[in-house]
Amino acid sequence: MRLATVMYDGKPRVVAVMERGTLLDLAQSATFLEQDPTAFADMLSLIHSGEQGLAQAAALLDLAPGAACLHVEEVSFLPPILPVQYRDCLAFKEHLENSFAAAERLTGRGFSIPKVWYRQPIYYKGNRMSFVGHGADVIWPQYADHLDLELELAIVIGKQGKDITLEQAPDHIFGYTILNDISARDAQMAEMAGQLGPAKGKDFDTGNIIGPYILTADEVPHPAALEMQVRVNEDHWGGGNSRDMQHDFGAILAHISASETIYPGELIGSGAVGTGCGMETGRRLNPEDQFELEIEGIGVLANRIVKEH
Repeated sequence: MRLATVMYDGKPRVVAVMERGTLLDLAQSATFLEQDPTAFADMLSLIHSGEQGLAQAAALLDLAPGAACLHVEEVSFLPPILPVQYRDCLAFKEHLENSFAAAERLTGRGFSIPKVWYRQPIYYKGNRMSFVGHGADVIWPQYADHLDLELELAIVIGKQGKDITLEQAPDHIFGYTILNDISARDAQMAEMAGQLGPAKGKDFDTGNIIGPYILTADEVPHPAALEMQVRVNEDHWGGGNSRDMQHDFGAILAHISASETIYPGELIGSGAVGTGCGMETGRRLNPEDQFELEIEGIGVLANRIVKEH
């Protein structure tokens, strides 16, 4: 299934994708059919409901009462989930190599991939409160001159765990979504010289975008091997395939959960795929640019960037 959270008639709704651009309001559908709608109060409730909630959603899709159907044109998309916790990794070697070469040109400092990157997944924790969804405007941060996007695959955690093994890890993934990690490169370059961060290079309102859908994990063989593409103003900028992650999401979950509990509703990004950001190829975003991030099976995450005066 593909799932989303949309705003309709002044209320957020958890929906499942049907055919030809139609969405099924799951709570409304359950109510019409005299079923318990509790699992569909929000996406986190559905995650907590486990296999039973997903089975109920699948059954509702088969029945699909017409009065509970919405058209994409009638709704606005919210982030499918407001993450309980947000971490973002650096898992693609091509992106790292390209970015280091660009950073050297911009700063005059030399960079090389550290040995620790090969030994273990590397990640940072970002601002979980700054997320917006498909179709939302991204507001250019007033302190930045160089803005960029990042095409990433992200997982949503479905089950609590600690000291998770590689074999157990796939069972903790609820689903996959598209992540656009908007980055203020000038702020990022300045602060990373302090050996801590990133912070204001990544953390500003509307700086994190996810959606439009969560593709449930049963639709994606592990490890994920999905085609990824980014376009700006309909011009193809780059992309690749998630199979090229140095550490797949199983290894990432095993590492993060070592002596630390992970919880349902957490979001973990892959980091940008190779050529999935402008800095790698010498491109910059400009005000009013419109960008589309597409990942096989999930859909297209489209937004515009706006600079306020």
